[in-house]
Formats: sequence, C-alpha cells, structure tokens
Amino acid sequence: MLEEKDYKVANCDIPSLPDLSEILLEKVAIVTFKKLDGSNRVMTCTKSLNVIPKEHHPKTNKEPAPNTVNVWDLNANGWRSFKYDRINNIVFEDDK
Repeated sequence: MLEEKDYKVANCDIPSLPDLSEILLEKVAIVTFKKLDGSNRVMTCTKSLNVIPKEHHPKTNKEPAPNTVNVWDLNANGWRSFKYDRINNIVFEDDK
C-alpha cells in the first residue's frame, strides 16, 4: 500500500525527494508549495553551482532536515528551504 507522500509523487509528476535533489544540482525549477502558514509560494530555485554566485556556494555538506529541500532562491538571491510534502507543482527550466 502506498503512503500518502508516495501517492503524491506517483500521481503528480513530482520526483522523489532524492531524485529532486539530484535534478536541482543541474537544473533550475519553479516550485509551487504551501508555506507553513498555509499560504502558497512560488519559488524559482536551484542547487546548481553554475547558477549560484560563487561567494554563496555551500561551505559544508551538511544534510538538510528530514523532508526538507534546501535551495538557492534566484529571485531573493539567498538560501531558502521548503518541505517536500508541501510541494503542489514543479516545472523544470527545460520543461516549460
């Protein structure tokens, strides 16, 4: 039997959390997710070191908290995070 988070992945074309982290190392994504306060947020983000300014490259390989995706927000020019199970939609730059 599928758990709720697995069902969401299977039916919404959202990659699994490990796959999403790998894809973001190469691509830019537009992610729509529900914030903790219940409002929706759209974020253009990546983990690609080719896109992130060198002075903001990660200094450590610290693992994120469980179920959390840490990304570089291209619009805010800063590191942000969101909960994986709160993703509503994701579009990768070459999928537009």
